[in-house]
Amino acid sequence: MKLLLSCEHGGNRIPARYRELFAGHEDLLASHRGWDPGSLEWARALARLTEAPLIDARTSRLLVDLNRSRHHAALFSPPVRSLAPAERARILERYYLPHRDRIEDWIAQRVRRGDTVLHVAVHSFTPVFEGTERNTDLGLLYDPARAFERRLCVAWQTAIRAHDAALRVRRNYPYRGNADGLTTHLRGCFSAESYLGIELEISQGLLTRPPAMLARTIATALRSVTEVATRSRKPRGR
Repeated sequence: MKLLLSCEHGGNRIPARYRELFAGHEDLLASHRGWDPGSLEWARALARLTEAPLIDARTSRLLVDLNRSRHHAALFSPPVRSLAPAERARILERYYLPHRDRIEDWIAQRVRRGDTVLHVAVHSFTPVFEGTERNTDLGLLYDPARAFERRLCVAWQTAIRAHDAALRVRRNYPYRGNADGLTTHLRGCFSAESYLGIELEISQGLLTRPPAMLARTIATALRSVTEVATRSRKPRGR
């Protein structure tokens, strides 16, 4: 099993060509609507601990949301939707497609060799959204229709709790794992036997902890789970 990490909302950069669109909206860019605070630091710490490649992006999701499909209404924020179609196409070509194509190509190369790829997309979420507290620290998002994804996340949840009983870990919360997103797109490209797409959602309430401390718990638990899964998994094609 080959592990790949990605981070779609690692920064809130706006390229110089489009900064005028967001003039006066600096607070919005700095908020969770502009990026996933902490996600890149956690992703980097996980990459170091697991020795897995990390593909990250640091352009603000308000320019273009790399975790949305092209037809999704939230792909572009309102200021960007006001641009001419040709300019929006330019944004897709320069900032959206390179990230998604790089991930898809990496997976395709391993799948062609006969490997199974575990793709963990690292995100973060605000602990309070529209006045409602989200009562978890970690969310493991997967497609319930994919049995191996489901089994892996059940085992990963159990392993994390065993390492740190104080961490609240929930599955398919605060979002559904089969909603529109990059992993959902990739499931349509690769079979359940060759691709597992998991979104790791980390509460921004944990930003006060050193990234390496939380990442060590997550990575240690994941390593134990994937080792067992790899040993027990039947060879593909049988």
